[in-house]
Amino acid sequence: MRQLRAGTFRSPDASWSVCWAWALAIGVTAAAVVFPPVAVAHDGKLTFAPVLEQATPAVVSIRVDLRRRGPWSSSGSSGSGVIIDADQGHVVTNHHVIRGAEKVTVALEDRREFEAQLVGSDPGTDIALLKIDADGLKALPLGDSDELQVGDFVVAIGNPFDLGQTVTSGIVSALGRSGFSDGYEDFIQTDASINRGNSGGALVDLEGRLVGINSVIVSPSGVSAGLGFAVPANIVRTVTGQIVEYGSVRRGQLGVMIQDLSPDAVDVLGLEAAKGVIVADVVDGSAAEAAGIQSGDVVLSLDDEEVVSASDLRTRVGLANVGDEVELVVLRDGKRKAIEATIGTAEDAEGLPRPSMSALAGVRLRDLPRGHWLFGEVRGVEVTAVEGDSRAWLAGLRRGDVILAVNRRAVDGVAEFEAAVEDLPQFAMLVQRGDRRFFVFIR
Repeated sequence: MRQLRAGTFRSPDASWSVCWAWALAIGVTAAAVVFPPVAVAHDGKLTFAPVLEQATPAVVSIRVDLRRRGPWSSSGSSGSGVIIDADQGHVVTNHHVIRGAEKVTVALEDRREFEAQLVGSDPGTDIALLKIDADGLKALPLGDSDELQVGDFVVAIGNPFDLGQTVTSGIVSALGRSGFSDGYEDFIQTDASINRGNSGGALVDLEGRLVGINSVIVSPSGVSAGLGFAVPANIVRTVTGQIVEYGSVRRGQLGVMIQDLSPDAVDVLGLEAAKGVIVADVVDGSAAEAAGIQSGDVVLSLDDEEVVSASDLRTRVGLANVGDEVELVVLRDGKRKAIEATIGTAEDAEGLPRPSMSALAGVRLRDLPRGHWLFGEVRGVEVTAVEGDSRAWLAGLRRGDVILAVNRRAVDGVAEFEAAVEDLPQFAMLVQRGDRRFFVFIR
């Protein structure tokens, strides 16, 4: 289980028996409580047993023999996995569980063990697909993780601390979590207890469907603090499907550098709210350029689904199939515009710089010298100094940055820059730093 930074934690929820005892004590009958039929009372008891009877045979333990790197290197580790195709013997787990493996052994609930073959792995989503040659397997059906709502009951099944198959329960605490890595993230957050060794295990809904693969915990101690995160089943379905078809994931790309909207950007661009992401730059020869997407466009939606952040758009495009036709709705010059685009390839996607946001104020400028080796053919205004106590410095602007445009109007020298910003109370500027381009907003 990947352990991340410490945060603010709370005590575990009360047990189900206490919760239900309280409900019954105030006169609420089992029939009156909204609860899926797989977890209703049986022989006078409230139980998750019907869910587990369906799910646990499909959850496996994984033992990994690692390639040694030195005399003191760890030689083994453990994790969990889920059978998703009984006929093919396909088992899904986390990439980080099998990373560096020399040998992977899968142990079933019935204690049979099989050496697994790696079909393919995707570090970007932390998903790996294994194959075992075994009869009598039972697969866990993949649910539609887009149907999950905060507050839904879920069950986590895995192999914590190499103890063997263990079950915990909780709720969906949040959806769409990201920011743990540079990967493609859209995590389900749950307070079901997840510990080391649960990685690659199942997050199951109360209809016995796989809705996520447990992947990450946030904890100061390495044990569950009620903050666990799972890769959604819909991402698992897409990634494993591509691995089966191509042997790897063919990452989709539009060819844009994007950034989240700050409150300053909302004011400067005249937006109603910080919804969507702004296009800082368009890669030459990319699918975005072919579709007519422009620097300064605010992407509001992709295929009729709202874009909530740069990470959201990056993940959705990155998991789309190369060649798919998509529709983006952008805001350009205050007007909505629908743009049809074809998802392109992303062989160099990991090399694209990730732009950052800053605000510009109080700088000294000069015309950019022609033929400047650092900037090639770029024309604009060079920042020669930034006062240490200025708004620009606090916002992150630095000496050497180049201002390319003001409100999408190119500026070729200080005179054009001053004319462009004259009498403007607020404006957006396109800035280049090294090989990156990003917007800064003046209020």
